[in-house]
Amino acid sequence: MGEYNKGSHTIYDIKYHIIWVTKYRYKVLNKNIAVRLRELIRQGCEARGITIVQGSIGKDHVHLLIASSPSIAPSKLVQYLKGRSSRLIQDEFPELKKKYWGQHLWARGYFCSTVGNVTEETIRKYIESQEINGGNDIFKVEE
Repeated sequence: MGEYNKGSHTIYDIKYHIIWVTKYRYKVLNKNIAVRLRELIRQGCEARGITIVQGSIGKDHVHLLIASSPSIAPSKLVQYLKGRSSRLIQDEFPELKKKYWGQHLWARGYFCSTVGNVTEETIRKYIESQEINGGNDIFKVEE
């Protein structure tokens, strides 16, 4: 079991696996762009108090395993990282502005999955074992 993070009223360990791709899956993240993109993502995560556990940048996609606080929604986190990185990368590398004339470096969606030390089955068994009478109901009330 890993270390838990603590807030003023919370104890948590939240990790997300996030993937996003370039628009049209163009393979534009070459060495110089990828190195700068990595810097920008690190800066963005640091500014938001997000820890990068692992990451990689391919020619047409970004993979991140990040640890975040419960106060940051994954959608807002991705919106921030994609938006900021797209704007700054296109300003620094004018060749991208020619390829992406609409100023959208990233495709619209993203993949996000939670990562944890405990499986769904373990949590189900724990809740079932709480010795609360309720028959076959999946959401029991203590009497």
